[in-house]
Amino acid sequence: MTDLAARVSALLPGVVEDLTALVAIPSVSSLPDRHGDVERTVEAVSALLSDLHCPDVQVVREGGQPAIIARFPAPEGQPTVCLYAHLDVQPTGDLSLWSSDPFVATRRGERLYGRGVVDDKAGIAVHLAALRAFDGKPPVGVTLFIEGEEEIGSPTLSDILARHADALTSDVFVICDSGNWLVGTPAFTTALRGLVDLVVQVDTLDHALHSGQFGGVAPDALTTLIRLLATLHDDAGDVAVEGLAHAEPFNLDYPQDRIAEEAGLLPGVRLTGTGPIADRVWGRPSITVLALDATSVADASNTLSPTARAKVSMRIAPNQDPQAALAALRAHLIDHAPFGAKVTMTDGSTGSGTVVEMAGPVAELARTVYSDAFRNPVVDMGQGGSIPMVADFQRAYPSAQILVTGVSDPDSRMHGIDESLDLIDLEAASLAEASLLQGLADQTNGRSA
Repeated sequence: MTDLAARVSALLPGVVEDLTALVAIPSVSSLPDRHGDVERTVEAVSALLSDLHCPDVQVVREGGQPAIIARFPAPEGQPTVCLYAHLDVQPTGDLSLWSSDPFVATRRGERLYGRGVVDDKAGIAVHLAALRAFDGKPPVGVTLFIEGEEEIGSPTLSDILARHADALTSDVFVICDSGNWLVGTPAFTTALRGLVDLVVQVDTLDHALHSGQFGGVAPDALTTLIRLLATLHDDAGDVAVEGLAHAEPFNLDYPQDRIAEEAGLLPGVRLTGTGPIADRVWGRPSITVLALDATSVADASNTLSPTARAKVSMRIAPNQDPQAALAALRAHLIDHAPFGAKVTMTDGSTGSGTVVEMAGPVAELARTVYSDAFRNPVVDMGQGGSIPMVADFQRAYPSAQILVTGVSDPDSRMHGIDESLDLIDLEAASLAEASLLQGLADQTNGRSA
């Protein structure tokens, strides 16, 4: 590892420069006016791979955003590793809340700030660093799969996998889109929650009414919707929807004071829910009201609203069928409608959770090289967020070893204001991935990794 460490360290400034250039492209896949920027990012990443003399770089699409499949053929007798990342990013939110321009990667101390700097353009940077460590001639076969629509639920991923199954076939998949336990402590994600969402609409009147004339007898839609949404949790904050699965308990202590600090709880605000923190955020369902359609405060008048809508998102246990979870959520909303209100729903996205097995020689090699690169033992952990493509890869390639890792840490604020990346961890992750490629070749050749 010593030679690889020196090589990665020397390459890192150039990798950070390329990451900075990628962050500068606002590739927000959920915004139609940014789809051209997604295309620009595809072109930029393809150019970086061409600079590595990759012999086979394809841009593919199946009716959605583009993806890159780039292949470095395996030397004789060696396995193939698929390195996954995604190039699309989340919207910025309120720009005035950012400490610096979100599309100008800005270094402060040992952290780099910007939208997509960790989720997931850092994944691309890690893969580039690992390949550059071998001058574009890795000791095993490498297929890069860089997706352009992960942040909108990867709607065409299954079609891409079906259409390009042979090109993506690999012995090992490294999904660099997750997180680490702490800064400096690497992790493999062994459980991921799934995700379902819907828009619920409440109608109570056939037209708006004067609140003085009818208030007290006619239910307004907004208050009725609020009462309905309040039934989704019990008084302790646990999800009150019946029929939802819970995963097996996690054997990892996640201190309450730590998550309160990571979440930025204001003084006096209490955590929601009951039971161990790890189980609450990785293995049990959670429900969030993402948005409301109602009269704005600026436009408010003394009027009873006839209709109101909300978008409701539910994270589901790793072992939960998403369609069954969506059906349970729908049934709850219908059954708990206040005042006999008319409740209608429009289903949104669904994504499976998954359990990732970490057993066997590849998994043990991965634990060793990541622990060595970070100089800290690797931790097995869950993720409360959803990465649906893990289940897609498991279904498409059931015999492959899947490794879910990443570069984010509890301070990274993925999807949030001031998203950031620890640069020391970026170097460690790059070294770990390069060492994994070398170790897999050594395993095949009968040498100790």
